Amino acid sequence: MNYTTFAGALVATLAVTGPVLAQSNIAIYGILDNGIENLTNTAPGSGAVTRVSSGGMNNSRFGFRGTEDLGNGLKAVWQLEGGLLTDTGNSDGGLFRRQANVGIEGSYGRLVAGRSFTTTYDFMVPFDPMSYAPYYSWASGGSASNVSTYSMTTSADNLLKYALEKGPFKFGASYALGEQSTGTADGAKYQAGVSYSNGALSLVSTVERANGNNVAATARHDKASVFHVGAMYSSGAFKWQLAGRSYKNEPNNATLRAVRANLYWAGLTWQAMPALLLTGAVYDQDVKNLATNADADPVMYVARARYALSKRTDLYLTAAKAKAKHGKTVSLSRNEAGFADTQRGIMTGIQHRF
Repeated sequence: MNYTTFAGALVATLAVTGPVLAQSNIAIYGILDNGIENLTNTAPGSGAVTRVSSGGMNNSRFGFRGTEDLGNGLKAVWQLEGGLLTDTGNSDGGLFRRQANVGIEGSYGRLVAGRSFTTTYDFMVPFDPMSYAPYYSWASGGSASNVSTYSMTTSADNLLKYALEKGPFKFGASYALGEQSTGTADGAKYQAGVSYSNGALSLVSTVERANGNNVAATARHDKASVFHVGAMYSSGAFKWQLAGRSYKNEPNNATLRAVRANLYWAGLTWQAMPALLLTGAVYDQDVKNLATNADADPVMYVARARYALSKRTDLYLTAAKAKAKHGKTVSLSRNEAGFADTQRGIMTGIQHRF
């Protein structure tokens, strides 16, 4: 599909319905983020590769969102958001694979239905010093070279999501229907979260259960249980973040071991100058329930400098190194496997927000 044509048609449609939408607010937004990366150990026995990559600090995207005043303190809300691979011009998934939802918001909170990011994703992103950066962060999911990425559920189809803010507290819950004829629990995902923010201190906790589909041979489904806690403290030009995740996936076959791991991360951000933001972070994966010397227990160190050319345009330079134990492979990426027990990457790029 020609996205330019589609976007133009959508905007034109919204324009001609002006009288109906007199109490509506509609916004077009996006992020364009491209960088040049040098990465080691990208294939067996190979050296480094240099490439242009989309989404250094944040995934490139475009979207539409809006609200309509319904009166009595209520408003309708909606959002359509698609991913872009700005190094090639291709779509990153389906047309609106990132977000496609509609709902209602008022004094009793916000409820949306459709495809959306999950409660865990929303609540934990402020506690990641790298804000889930594709280059590089393990906060949403670990190294792609592990037995598992031991990850949170970041987004889901068929989702009902609720959020409410009361004073310093924020509460949230989401339920993704499995839509399976074998039972409502099959394929379903449940999440809940609570956060507290008062001045310099912020705290968060989330809980998640993600079920797989029913397997006929065992009449069971996989069950992933994921827990997060985090803390953040700001003082002047400095911000400290500390968080962790406990992950356990029980396979549908009861004779197999559960897949388990803990992830811990910490970071420091310093506003060194009005336009210069420096960030350092470490992610430490503690793999459980494997045979002796079979665990990789990878660690990743990341440093980033971000320079604001304007309110909407930044330059950045990010460097990272990952190391695994016992000769196991490791990768900086959450999506692409590595081929050695170390991997180094450096990326410089530009991001524009509109």
